[in-house]
Amino acid sequence: MIENQKFKPAQVIGPLGEPLTIESLPPPQTTRWVVRRKAEVVAAVNGGLLTIEEVCERYSLTLEEFASWQRAVERSGMPGLRVTKIQKYRDLYERQLRF
Repeated sequence: MIENQKFKPAQVIGPLGEPLTIESLPPPQTTRWVVRRKAEVVAAVNGGLLTIEEVCERYSLTLEEFASWQRAVERSGMPGLRVTKIQKYRDLYERQLRF
């Protein structure tokens, strides 16, 4: 993540390799969070397009919810964002930490 940056990039590279801009991000009224949308928002923050505070305000997310998305992407990539697979990837990550 880019911290203490005085300027924001016009675009960043999204999770599928496509350019992301503020306009191409999910709309602020999004309520159905599929894997791709979550990954795009995480990529926007990691690339400096938006701050965590801006994302939480724009999408009415809690800091904890967004942080869980970031952790999931760091640990397991986009598949880690699947709600139906959260426990599987959490168990895999915990096993990796033990060994």
